[in-house]
Formats: sequence, C-alpha cells, structure tokens
Amino acid sequence: MSLPETQPQPPRVSASSAALGCRDIILAIFDHLSVPDLARARCVCREWNSVASDGDVIARAFRSTWKIKAVVGVASSDIFWRDNSIGKFAISHAVRKGDSVARLAVKYSVQVMDIRRLNNMMSDHGIFSRDRLLIPISNPNILIDSTCYIELDNHAKREAAVVYLEGGPNPDRISSLQGKTPSSEHGRRKILESLKRSMRVDDGTAQYYLSISNGDPRAALSEFSEDLRWERQARLT
Repeated sequence: MSLPETQPQPPRVSASSAALGCRDIILAIFDHLSVPDLARARCVCREWNSVASDGDVIARAFRSTWKIKAVVGVASSDIFWRDNSIGKFAISHAVRKGDSVARLAVKYSVQVMDIRRLNNMMSDHGIFSRDRLLIPISNPNILIDSTCYIELDNHAKREAAVVYLEGGPNPDRISSLQGKTPSSEHGRRKILESLKRSMRVDDGTAQYYLSISNGDPRAALSEFSEDLRWERQARLT
C-alpha cells in the first residue's frame, strides 16, 4: 500500500519577519534613527540598505539630530548628509567695515584658527577680499528651529549647511546640483578617496573641487593645482 504523496509546504514566515520586510514599516522605524545608526542599518540586509540609503531618509535624520526646521538646497552628494557633526554647519557673517578675524572670534566665541581653517584663509588679511565669512558654530542651540542652506562657498572651497542670523542667502550661493552626481554612490566615493590622496586634502575640499568640475576628477585636479599656484604667487607678492 503506497502512502499518499505529501505536498511540500512553503516556508513559514513569522509575523515579525514579514513586518520587518515591509518598506513602509521600515521607513517608520528608520525615521527615529540617527545618521550613524542608519549607516549601521545598511549592513543588515538588502532591503534595509535600500531604505537606509534613501536620500530623503538620511536628510530627515540629519535635521532631526539638531532639531532643524528646514534645509534648503540640494547637496552635491548623499555623502554630505552622512556627516552630521556640528562641523558641518556654519554661520554666515556679512563682512563689514572694521571687522577683523580676531573681533569675529570674540563675537561668536570661537577660535581665530577655526575661522581661518573653515574659510581656507592663509592669514587674517584674507578677510579684506571677501564679502562674507563662514563662522564655526560653538553653540548648537543656534540650530534649533533654524533654516539651513546647503551652499558651496567658493572661497572656503567646501560645502556647508549655512545658517543666517540676519537676512537670507544670495540665491546664487544655494546649491542646485541635481543630476550632476554619478549614478553609483560607491563609484563617487572611490573618486573622492582618490582625489583626497592626490590633493592631500580633507573630504570636504575634495568634494568641493569635484562639484565645481561637474564630477570630472581630472578637471578637479586642474582647478586645485591652479588655486595652489595662485596661493604661491600671492605669498611672494
């Protein structure tokens, strides 16, 4: 007597596993994570990586950390959002007659060297050739309920989330770089790392030169070399 054939049973999926695989539920959970936690979540599985890599999810986490009301402008890369330390932000100060780096350091309770470093200034005299300076933020409470503008500063040679304590930005300064980033985020990261090694600069500086060169690393190196030659000539005069 032959036994009746048994049909293979589909694998059981627990309710919790099914829930964790639902994109809407994952989004709701990830909206409560910090930027570093989102980076860790990307390593769990393909589905989590897809959600945690979403630019809107990262931007919301970026705002939530510092209780920012709104962010205006488009970053040159999703990499911008993944570093949400206080050093990513700056205050825009319109340079006025009588201003000096030392006076601004006292006014904003920061170090002179920090202002010079943020603005890519070789000396304090660089203030006279600029209409504004970026000031490091010493008090994080300034960011609460603020509006930050993602800007590429041509003098500072970096992209920053800028806060205006008085007035607002020049529209030309707000980044509008949609469509200029490579399709592969991993590929862009490799290009940035290569530029950093070649230029011997930090991540922000390499990202700036890549942005103004429309993603062309050779053009970015050329722009950087030209700026170095200009700085050497300026020191000799």
